[in-house]
Amino acid sequence: MVASKSMPPQTFDSLSSVYRQPLFSLLEQSRQVHRAHWGEKEGVQMCRLLSIKTGGCSEDCGYCAQSSRYDTGVKAEKLMDREAVLEEARQAKEAGAGRFCMGAAWKGVREGEAKFESVLNIVRDVKQLGMEVCVTLGQLTDEAARQLKEAGVTAYNHNLDTSPEHYSKIVTTHSFQDRLRTIRAVQNAGMSVCCGGILGMGETEDDRLKMLEVLCGFDPAPESVPINCLMPQEGTPLAGQKMVDVFELVRLIATTRIALPRARVRLSAGRTALTREGQALCFFAGANSIFFGDKLLTAPNPEESDDLALLRTLGLPQAS
Repeated sequence: MVASKSMPPQTFDSLSSVYRQPLFSLLEQSRQVHRAHWGEKEGVQMCRLLSIKTGGCSEDCGYCAQSSRYDTGVKAEKLMDREAVLEEARQAKEAGAGRFCMGAAWKGVREGEAKFESVLNIVRDVKQLGMEVCVTLGQLTDEAARQLKEAGVTAYNHNLDTSPEHYSKIVTTHSFQDRLRTIRAVQNAGMSVCCGGILGMGETEDDRLKMLEVLCGFDPAPESVPINCLMPQEGTPLAGQKMVDVFELVRLIATTRIALPRARVRLSAGRTALTREGQALCFFAGANSIFFGDKLLTAPNPEESDDLALLRTLGLPQAS
């Protein structure tokens, strides 16, 4: 049985029944949900992602080229200058970005730290430009989360990455519960949660659905769900992984759209490995947000002009 269209699936069993139905039936259902909650004229949200502090992270995330534990060629850098970040934000706004996302390769931040105070000042300045502000800074205390909200952060990105069962095979320097604690701090502070996962890290399709089950249990539900495809980085433990099958990606996007109808489903890392047709299928399945610009932290991304050309071809407007 497919879960009722009026009641989004919430459990692993109900998510599995939706996910494993014939592909065209799944796409028909996800498209109906998308129309009901977003309409046909609602455009694709364009987000710009900037690494404001690259490399030198103490964590051992097996997919990440910024970990100091792996020889990946990514050098540790200092926090970017405030004015340099602002210039990037201005350019992003001129290019049509509605959200500016800033990432720093840290295990986490605490209130009172000089680096955290610098980020708060950058957030305040970017907010003045009139864009939504998203940051990803690692683990947070309740007080640090409160201060980020007060400074003007719209959303905090903290991905689950994978299922609780598979998590320890990817990261050992923190736990799945640590991720959930930071997400609770973000929600308690009143920020929106941007939270998703990475496909292609040796997990099963069931692992992906178990991750989605956890996301469905958030209260409130995540405001946006980035779905990344692993881009294997030389020097990391996951360097030899193969690209995820495009139909598995489309199935997960469609199931996410059905399960979390009001979330922005963001087609994130890995788009350089997708054809235009593959990306089009992802948009049809329910993806309605992308990162644009030629770089995602340390990984390549499609050219901005290619993204705009694809959206024009598909007749998809940019979200205001």
